[in-house]
Amino acid sequence: MKTDQLLLGMAFLLCISCKPSTENTQSTAELPILGERYVDNNKDTIYHQIADFAFVNQMGDSVKNEDVAGKIYVADFFFTSCPTICPIMKKEMLRVYEAFGSNPDFKILSHSIDPTHDTPEVLRDYAEKLGVADARTWNFLTGDQEKLFEIGQTSYLTTAMADQLEPGGFLHSGAFLLVDGQGRIRGVYDGTKSDQVDRLLADIPKLLEK
Repeated sequence: MKTDQLLLGMAFLLCISCKPSTENTQSTAELPILGERYVDNNKDTIYHQIADFAFVNQMGDSVKNEDVAGKIYVADFFFTSCPTICPIMKKEMLRVYEAFGSNPDFKILSHSIDPTHDTPEVLRDYAEKLGVADARTWNFLTGDQEKLFEIGQTSYLTTAMADQLEPGGFLHSGAFLLVDGQGRIRGVYDGTKSDQVDRLLADIPKLLEK
């Protein structure tokens, strides 16, 4: 997969589009708000947010925006038969799960882009093999494929699409996306690189402590 190039390109576009103001520049206490923004008629700044969604997790339960409202979460895109980067991503996401899985204000949303194969039963088996016994913290999501592609590309600003030229038939980024309680993207990290995930582990408490 052309994952590294895609991730770098995406991060570059995010940085260009957000141009964070001084109050949102990254420091030990603050993370930027990424994505497009505009000023409305009341002169309020409106930030890019994750669109409404409704998917099904590995337990067969519906997961919607309101289920993560006010929560800090990390999102990614994968498929269970992925022969390339997904095993690395899930090994790294396990580190995130082990660090914050007991915090009720933290969630993980892993979106399968191969819902034909990745039924709730397949996802449950996949989760159990990873050592994730239930979906209280880590949800493996499936649903309408076009809606999964759409939310990946337009809301999470990442790559998620079918591509028969790619191994496994899909093209997706290795990005882990950190989202705050208002549905705003606060960080993008390469989930195939341990040092990037170390940075994510350091950034999550900055939002949980708010």
